Amino acid sequence: MSLEAKAPVSAKFTWVPRQADFDAFARLSGDDNPIHVDPEFSARTRFGRTVSHGMLLYTRVFALLEQLYPGRKHEAQTLMFPNPSFADEELTFSFTENPEKTNQVLIEVKRCADNAVTLSGTCDLGAKQ
Repeated sequence: MSLEAKAPVSAKFTWVPRQADFDAFARLSGDDNPIHVDPEFSARTRFGRTVSHGMLLYTRVFALLEQLYPGRKHEAQTLMFPNPSFADEELTFSFTENPEKTNQVLIEVKRCADNAVTLSGTCDLGAKQ
């Protein structure tokens, strides 16, 4: 994908986040909220298990955007997290060039098990550096 006339207009990737990913991100970010890192605590919440950090999902999105659009600056992004992502549940990451706005990529992350959207947003790309 390169936002050029002959480029593909969408791409999909899958990833299965693990509890070890949540734990590593908590150590790196300092966000050690028990909803992310304590299965015993999380079992007693409305989610029933640990939930991914939203920014952990975004770091994956960022890396995939870097693969799809190497050298393009990320000028702005919008992110919403309408549903949780859980450890050991496969996710699909979808990227689609916005036909209504040049240099914008529409982003969606869904749980494969039930198609629930766990991240939706956009990324405005700048010129190649």
